[in-house]
Amino acid sequence: MYRLFLQLPPRFATNLIVSSAAIAWAGGLFHAQVWAQATPGATPPAVATGSRNAPVTLNFVNAEIEAVARTMAITTGRNIVVDPRVKGTITLVTENSVTPAAAYNQFLATLRLSGFTVVDSGGLLKVVPEADAKLQGGSVSVAGTGPAQASNSAIVTQIFRLNYENPNNLVPILRPLIAPNNTINVNPGNNSLIITDYADNLTRLGRIISALDVSNATDLEIIPLKHALASDLAPLISRLAESGGGGAPGGDASFRTTVIAESRSNTLIARAANPARMALVRSLVEKLDQPISQSPSGNIYVVYLKNADATKLAVTLRAALQGGNTAAAAPTPSAPVAVLGAGAPATAPIAASAAPSTGGQIQADPATNSLIITAAEPQYRQLRAVIDKLDARRAQVFVESLIAEVNADKAAEFGIQWQGVSGKNGDSVLGVLGTNFSIGGQNIISLATGAASGAASFSTGGNVGLVNKTNGIYVLGFLARFLQTKGDGNILSTPNLLTLDNEEAKIVIGQNVPFVTGSFTNTGTGGGGTVNPFQTVERKDVGITLRVKPQISENGTIKMQIFQEVSSVQSNSAAGLITAKRSIESNVLVDDGAIIVLGGLLQDEYSDQQEKIPGIGDVPLIGSLFKTEIRSRKKTNLMIFLRPVVMRDANASEVLSMDRYDLIRNQQLGQQPAASVMMPINEAPALPSRPVSPADASKPAK
Repeated sequence: MYRLFLQLPPRFATNLIVSSAAIAWAGGLFHAQVWAQATPGATPPAVATGSRNAPVTLNFVNAEIEAVARTMAITTGRNIVVDPRVKGTITLVTENSVTPAAAYNQFLATLRLSGFTVVDSGGLLKVVPEADAKLQGGSVSVAGTGPAQASNSAIVTQIFRLNYENPNNLVPILRPLIAPNNTINVNPGNNSLIITDYADNLTRLGRIISALDVSNATDLEIIPLKHALASDLAPLISRLAESGGGGAPGGDASFRTTVIAESRSNTLIARAANPARMALVRSLVEKLDQPISQSPSGNIYVVYLKNADATKLAVTLRAALQGGNTAAAAPTPSAPVAVLGAGAPATAPIAASAAPSTGGQIQADPATNSLIITAAEPQYRQLRAVIDKLDARRAQVFVESLIAEVNADKAAEFGIQWQGVSGKNGDSVLGVLGTNFSIGGQNIISLATGAASGAASFSTGGNVGLVNKTNGIYVLGFLARFLQTKGDGNILSTPNLLTLDNEEAKIVIGQNVPFVTGSFTNTGTGGGGTVNPFQTVERKDVGITLRVKPQISENGTIKMQIFQEVSSVQSNSAAGLITAKRSIESNVLVDDGAIIVLGGLLQDEYSDQQEKIPGIGDVPLIGSLFKTEIRSRKKTNLMIFLRPVVMRDANASEVLSMDRYDLIRNQQLGQQPAASVMMPINEAPALPSRPVSPADASKPAK
């Protein structure tokens, strides 16, 4: 039995009991049997429906959700549709009379506990599962522009626009506070959060977001130093502040405490996550910015270098301190620096730019790459300002050299030789008539003589001949020879080299070939002396040699001193080996990443050799029977290109290295042998898979 008690106006004072057996739908009309007991003297209506704003008392025990929804539709005067997937019973009981709006809110709260909710879609109330509510039409509002007109248990969508906080940082905090079936999304374009949840929970989330969406960082603050150096104090303050919890590792950079040194004014520029963290920075600076106590031995400072060479930098600083005193500023004599080119062969070692030099007010410790400075504090400050500028990370230059050589050789030969003998066997005089030529293969007389003696030899190319039998011996009497040759060559060499700015580098790819420079033989004394021959040999590099010294200018162009050599062994003669060498020595100016041609050789050779019988050899058609001709053409195209690329940070160097690593590895994997059951070796060596770089490891997984 479902009971619905309607509190009617006092003049009726009627308690209505609606029987569940009497609730039915027929043709879209709701019929109910109502038993009314009126106040004495009042005339009760035949059927009392009550006012929509009249208080009601709910008493639904294990009632079907659909039936309760229909009753709520009559009570509130709204259209309610129940999704077919909404099944089950609910209990909705009120001890006292409540308004229809309060009854509807209790109905929503009861549905929420059962995993269902009501969505307002264009005035139509739809009872749907909670998981599908976010996909249905509902009210949408923007926080701060006025609250959405919805019940606390209704599903609504609200947009929270943030002023200071990063929305990605709030998602891990708010996600556990939202129902599992509802959503929270981030729009990084306008720095906002879009949350779909129950209206009462959105009110609570709004208060949390307002408390968290505050300025995360203080304004920039400049802290002047009195005694310490800003470049020394900045990294120390940063480490101490971060270790105290001022940063959020891996999070937004605005949470970090940033301290930067300004060497010109000897000040620190600080920005902290909050005022408390800034107070900590100021406290650390105050405690560390103290005068250095004087020691009996004087002021001695140790400066550890990050990038520069301590020995070279010490020479530069001593020269700067001495100024015009050239005698005191002169560095220790060193070996002369080798000059690129013919005076510096490929086997010559790379000379150092400056020899180690110590002593004086500034000394270098090569073992720790540090400087030991003996100076008063004001002078030490000046030196540190210079050291900080010179001890910067030096850029590197990747030099890619392209040596392209294309050869094309063509040759054609055509010739006819013949010999004839007139006379009889036994005649004292025989007549001989014929032609023989020396170019284009062997002579016909030499071939005939060799065949007669048994030492047969053949001429290359196509041959057509006639053999006469003389005295039982076959003798070559006619020979026509046809030959055409063609040879093409394509050579591409790409020696690559990586070097520091303004540092010479060298790469040699080739062979170390011995060249005999002299010999001596000692025959000894007398007939029984021993023989002691020996030879003197000089070894030279034959192959590809690249020596380069780049210098990066302020505008990004690269000035390069280059020596490029390509050599090879051609043949061996009685005097020794014959080598072919092509070398270029030049100074060029190239833009970063541009390709420049250093030089090359464009050679086109043509030759024509002809042997013929005068007069008759010039007769058309017939003259070809009395001559031999050879024609050849040789073309050589050799060009040397250069492409330098400046790499100013570690990331650029890593990208280049990993690119070359993957290139070689893919080529090795593509040349693996085919699997064979009969052969026990079925794999060729290959580079291991590329290790994950720190930059890749820090990226979030996709």
